Parts: sequence; C-alpha cells; structure tokens
Amino acid sequence: MDAIVLAGGYATRLWPITKHRPKMLLPIGEETVIDHLFAELEADERVETVYVSTNERFAETFEEHIAASRFEKPRVSVEETEEENEKFGVVGALAQLVERENVQDDTLVIAGDNLISFDVSEFIDFFEGREAPVLAAYDVGSYDRASQYGIVDVDGERVMEFEEKPDEPASTLASIACYGFPAEALGRLDEYLADDNNPDEPGWFIQWLVGRGEVYAFTFDEAWYDIGTPESYLDAVAWHLDGDSYIHPDATIENSEIGRNVHVMAGARLENVTADQSVIFPDVTLTDCELRGAIIDEDTHVEGINLAGALIGAHTKINGEE
Repeated sequence: MDAIVLAGGYATRLWPITKHRPKMLLPIGEETVIDHLFAELEADERVETVYVSTNERFAETFEEHIAASRFEKPRVSVEETEEENEKFGVVGALAQLVERENVQDDTLVIAGDNLISFDVSEFIDFFEGREAPVLAAYDVGSYDRASQYGIVDVDGERVMEFEEKPDEPASTLASIACYGFPAEALGRLDEYLADDNNPDEPGWFIQWLVGRGEVYAFTFDEAWYDIGTPESYLDAVAWHLDGDSYIHPDATIENSEIGRNVHVMAGARLENVTADQSVIFPDVTLTDCELRGAIIDEDTHVEGINLAGALIGAHTKINGEE
C-alpha cells in the first residue's frame, strides 16, 4: 500500500512563525511534527511510497528536509498553488495527486500536522482487517470543541453517520484526518467531485462514502494534537516533553530559570530569563525577559520585556526599555 501525507496548508493561524515554513516542520523535541509520522510509515514494511502533498511555496523546503533526513520512502508531490486563496480544497488536491502519481493501491491518507499517540501499524492492521474505508476517531471531550471537526456516530466499529463540523454535534467522537482507503474507494474521488460535492475537507468525502457502503472507525483514547494554533502547538510540545525541558547543548543559559515544557534550540542565548512552556528557536538572544506560553522564532533579539503568550517572528529586534 501507499501513504499520502497532507501538507499543503499555509497555517495562517500560526503566523508569523509559519509564514515562511510549513507547520509540519515545527520542532517537537529533537524532530519535527512530520518526522514523527514519517518514522512510523518508514518502519512499516507494508507501506511502499509516502507521497507528501504540498504546495509550490513549500515544495523545495520539504524536498530539502527529506533529502537531509534518514527517511527513504517520502517523495514530494506538488499542487499548483502558492497562496491560500488558490487552494483546490483537500479533496480536490487529493484527487489531483491520485491522478498525477497514478496511485492505484490501497492508501493511507494522514494529515501531516497530526501528532498521534497510537502506532500507525495498529491502524494499518485495523484497515487490512475491514476491507473497507476506515478512519481514526478520538473523543475530544466537549461539544464546543466537537463542532470544529467531523463528528462520527458509530455502532460498534461501524460508522452509521458522519457530519462535517456540525453546529450541534450529536457526539464528541471526532475524525482526526487519518484514513485508510481501499483502491476502489480512492478511485471514486472523481465521481464525488463530478457531482459538485464539497472539495474542501476530507470529511465531506467520508460522509458521502458512509451513504454508499460500509465505513469503520478505529477509536483510541491516548493523546492527539491537531497542530493548527499556537496553543495546540505548545500543548503538543508539552505532551512530548512531559514536564521536562529540552535545552540544546549549543544553547547558552546564564542566570536564568527554565521551568516546565521549555524547548531551547541551538545557538540560543538566554540571560536573566524566566521561561515556562515556551519554544525558543535557533540563534535567539533574550535578556531580562519573562516568557510564558511564548514562541520566539530564529535570529530574534529581545531585551527587557514580558513575553507571555507572544509569537515573535524571525529576525525581530525588540528593546522593552525604548
């Protein structure tokens, strides 16, 4: 089988941090978000090729990242867009990739901004045992949060109803953009789009499939993070660090108090800094600062300021005393 990793979004809610980098390449520990997924797909011998579906703006970035990595299966497949308003929608881009790459096998489709705690091999086992479309589902715990996702109504493992981003969710069991499609189901994308169905979220295609045959849900109760906002990214970092902090050996820390869930990268220099649940990118210089829930991009110089909840873009200089 093959796998398609969806990595074509522009992540505007994480700007300026993701204005010039895909959010899938944000660091989680010593690797990036997408590396955690690549590692699982690389390890499973049933997966032959991993297509990374991305846009023209970030294609070269992904190609360079993959070339420098330990992974052999991923290859970049480019949709012809450079801006958010040019996107075909996820289903539209997926159909184009299937045609462009002549994908004819059973296929996993996984959002590249997913940080998931279950083993992908377990999901593949479940998929192979059903011989029908499958999805991964997670109980998000609140109806307010559920309205942001595709919501699943199940009878045992069988999906009885699927509703994309309902105003009044029937449950809190959400689809997490991790799917298994038999070759026959993937081949129906053109039929779906030809009927003027919604080309945006994959959930609309799932909803269409539920009305035409069997679809099954792989449910799990461990951790899941949909990294699309500063808060969700910091929560994912905190889950990975599990209360500890990671300070790169090439970072310099002087007279500073580094609390829980802080990631400090290579070349960063912190002097008289208090930091908690924050991410500090390479070559950042912070002096006389307090950080809480902050993300500070590379080559930034900040002095004498409270940065609670701040997102500071790359190559910024801020002097709080001026």
